[in-house]
Amino acid sequence: MSATPRTVLVVLYDGVRLLDVTGPLEVFAVANEHGADYRLLLASPGGADIRANTASRLGADLDLAAADAHGATLLVPGGPDWARTISDADFLGHIRRLSAQAERTASVCGGAFVLAAAGLLDGRRATTHWDLTDALSRRFPAVRVDEDAIFVRDGPVITSAGVTSGIDLALALVEEDLGVDAARTVAKYLVVFLQRPGGQSQFSARERAGRPRTEGLRRLLDTVVADPAGEHSLAGLANRAGMSGRHLTRLFREELDTTPAHYVERVRVEAARHQLESTADPLDVVARLAGFGSVETLRRAFHREIGVTPGGYRSRFRRD
Repeated sequence: MSATPRTVLVVLYDGVRLLDVTGPLEVFAVANEHGADYRLLLASPGGADIRANTASRLGADLDLAAADAHGATLLVPGGPDWARTISDADFLGHIRRLSAQAERTASVCGGAFVLAAAGLLDGRRATTHWDLTDALSRRFPAVRVDEDAIFVRDGPVITSAGVTSGIDLALALVEEDLGVDAARTVAKYLVVFLQRPGGQSQFSARERAGRPRTEGLRRLLDTVVADPAGEHSLAGLANRAGMSGRHLTRLFREELDTTPAHYVERVRVEAARHQLESTADPLDVVARLAGFGSVETLRRAFHREIGVTPGGYRSRFRRD
């Protein structure tokens, strides 16, 4: 690995999610163990120790107000109480100043809210934890939110999805700095994927759909999850909901920003994913039990939603 010194400045604050901080730090530290030269610095308001979301105490190397990020990577982790974090105008001012100095600015999970509140994501593509994408879109309409990406780079700003995706982000930065072989070495040591398959869509179709305002629509979503292989054509769903197919489609778009067919496909892919992880059933059985008419239909849907083939997914995630 190259020994060119590179500084990574990690922002700390009370309530920060611990793994958002330690996951990326571990990637850079392992890179250092294999010949890299990352200088890892932690900065907090006033240079004080902070309490992470786990109540663990983290020490800072320097005061955020005195930090210098020229030529550095600025890393902003998230925290469960992002609304409180972004209400601190002085804190946001430090983020803006440091980002202007930095070579690149990155966020993990809810850290995207900090960047957005500081105006750093206006007009940019960005992502965050799948459970927060709607809130990010509503709160900051100037941000083009990608709901499925594990991480997104738009110019010098990189945002990543939830919690462990900070590891994916850091590996991508190591690859950018030192090459794919160096990043692969770190990933292998940490026993993680260099590039994990699929996006955030693999994490619960029902949760990603959100909670519709219409009670009948909520019940309808649950019936699909309860029986993925059931008859869930538009006509069948509309009949169960007691409305026309046209009206049901409009409700899906207005309240869930999707279509009935896409929601059903997501649920079926999730059902197939669970079977692939936990059984040795052949693909035709997996396809039938998940509600797909054929193995080929399963393959096409799986690739659209997860980004890999069913066989490729099983080879990575099958549980003995």
